[in-house]
Amino acid sequence: MKTILIVDDDVYIGNMVEEMLQKVGYGVLRAYSGSEALLLLESKKADLVLLDLMLPGLSGEEVLPALKEKEIPVIIVSARVDVKDKVELLLGGAADYMTKPFDLQEMLARITVQLRKAPKAADGRSGEGESLRYLDVVMDMDAHSVYVCDTMVKLTRTEYAILKILMRNPQQVVPKSSLLDRISGETPDCVESSLKVHISNLRRKLRDAGGKDYIEAVWGIGFKMKTQD
Repeated sequence: MKTILIVDDDVYIGNMVEEMLQKVGYGVLRAYSGSEALLLLESKKADLVLLDLMLPGLSGEEVLPALKEKEIPVIIVSARVDVKDKVELLLGGAADYMTKPFDLQEMLARITVQLRKAPKAADGRSGEGESLRYLDVVMDMDAHSVYVCDTMVKLTRTEYAILKILMRNPQQVVPKSSLLDRISGETPDCVESSLKVHISNLRRKLRDAGGKDYIEAVWGIGFKMKTQD
């Protein structure tokens, strides 16, 4: 599971962003000053940092070089709208820059883009750790197992491959053609005519274990993880 560090002394904004990130399956760390953020990263791992600029103690500009040394992607989130500030920070190591107020869905998309760019580990795996989580669904990729509400759900190889792609992109609608192409290496027996059956079986198994739907069809396009109310 990917972990996002929110560095912002505005409690309301931090709570709002934290709720959104946790809802789509990210782990969240919080820091309310630049100094606290650097201290936290001495003992905790973050895959991406959302960094405000106007912080008590060390400012965001002062924290950015240290985060760059740790090779952690940083998205600046600030009320400053001056183009000069944006350019200097982007050239100084920030991966992206968002101005306040911001749209939560846009922020989520920008986070997804930056995490896709994250370097792969030496063994070829992406740096996402050994598990994926979305709401009550947990995928342990080491054990090749899936749990819903702490209950193990037995999936076929094809169902597992489909779920893995959807959980890696929980807010993204994955087109049917893209889904088939991306699982072809693991499940070459899955073709367009059988994809609907595999997804129907997968949805039923998850629903039986968790008591609700976790995957939704987007008519005429593809499938995505279902956003819960």
